[in-house]
Amino acid sequence: MIRILRCGEVPRKEIFARTLPTADVTDAVAAIVADVRARGDEALRDYTERFDGPRLEALAVTEEEFAAAMAEVGEEFLGILRRAAANIRRFHENQKRSGFLVGGGAEGVVVGQKVTPLDRVGLYVPGGTAAYPSTVLMDAIPAKIAGCPEVVMVTPPGRDGRIAPVILAAARTAGVDRVFKVGGAQAVAALAYGTESVPRADKIVGPGNAYVAEAKRQVFGQVAIDMIAGPSEILIVADGKTDPRHAAADLLSQAEHDRMASAVLVTDSEALARAVAGELERQIPLLERAEIARASIDGNGKIIVADDLSEAVDIANEIAPEHLELCVDDPFALLDRIRHAGSVFLGRNCPEAMGDYFAGPNHTLPTGGTARFSSPLSVDDFVKKTQFTYYTREALAAAAGDVAAFARREGLTAHARSALIRTEDGI
Repeated sequence: MIRILRCGEVPRKEIFARTLPTADVTDAVAAIVADVRARGDEALRDYTERFDGPRLEALAVTEEEFAAAMAEVGEEFLGILRRAAANIRRFHENQKRSGFLVGGGAEGVVVGQKVTPLDRVGLYVPGGTAAYPSTVLMDAIPAKIAGCPEVVMVTPPGRDGRIAPVILAAARTAGVDRVFKVGGAQAVAALAYGTESVPRADKIVGPGNAYVAEAKRQVFGQVAIDMIAGPSEILIVADGKTDPRHAAADLLSQAEHDRMASAVLVTDSEALARAVAGELERQIPLLERAEIARASIDGNGKIIVADDLSEAVDIANEIAPEHLELCVDDPFALLDRIRHAGSVFLGRNCPEAMGDYFAGPNHTLPTGGTARFSSPLSVDDFVKKTQFTYYTREALAAAAGDVAAFARREGLTAHARSALIRTEDGI
């Protein structure tokens, strides 16, 4: 059963479970990465057979497989995918950046910045017993909006050698260019270094298990990554008017993800705290993933009774949760005080699930307190910026003395020479 605590009975830094008792997979992943670099597609086939079951000759999904998946999913769910994709596009279109051109503060000087999409990005999408078409939409659509010429996706096949039809339908809806039947650390290695079939990417994004996370960590530097994601988190700040059924359901929406997920309610109402605890006990047995939700709630779940909503907001800022719900009368009044959260859900009619699937803002979010300094996945993740500078001869002559003096102060006389040698006075 979930624990009910007064504010201060547990240190704020311990409210979320962020120490993960996971096995060290570093050496195993390093071996897989090295093997894929050495043997390419043959290593991918071997690992796919070993971990997923099928022995595949062709790793790429064919057009016939795409067509069959679209037919199997059916028009009703395809319509839902399209509506969700439209909302995601509408939101992320507002993130597009343009370059800029400005004067350098003196006549004859031009400085600026150009924005260039990455040439190729790789999406990792979990497979196996889980099929998350929402992840495909959230990761692929911002990349396409950014203008990336090629978006490729890797995802593990089932034992029958097929990719879940909803995953392929989402990929087609989002505009993914190519899909490959490979998962795990080996898929990350393939995207980082390239194989005969899988092209090398400039950036890898998407969630995965401990092996995938470690592989992303190991190839970082060879290729860019989005983040190292941890277990799901939700923090609900609620007042006494909140329906306890709704609060309990929202806590469980994250608890069902993972035994290590953290689901926490902070409220100024002891009555609500007790009611939500009771609702959790009633609702958990109704879930298909009741065993996972039970482990999460009993192991990591908490209800914190704060003195007031101001204290609750302070707790939220210190925790920096992945998902933050503000279930209060005037959530916008609290929004300005929120400094650290991945995504904020405002009011009593906006469960976190709206953000997972449909509303438009991205659901790939910083976890583990990293919302203190990082952001949700966005169009910015799929572009790079390049600066440029132009000086006329006259503008250089006017500034060369200052540049040379600066360079000499740092002991870099060749820098000074490179500026002065272009002026009439020389050096």
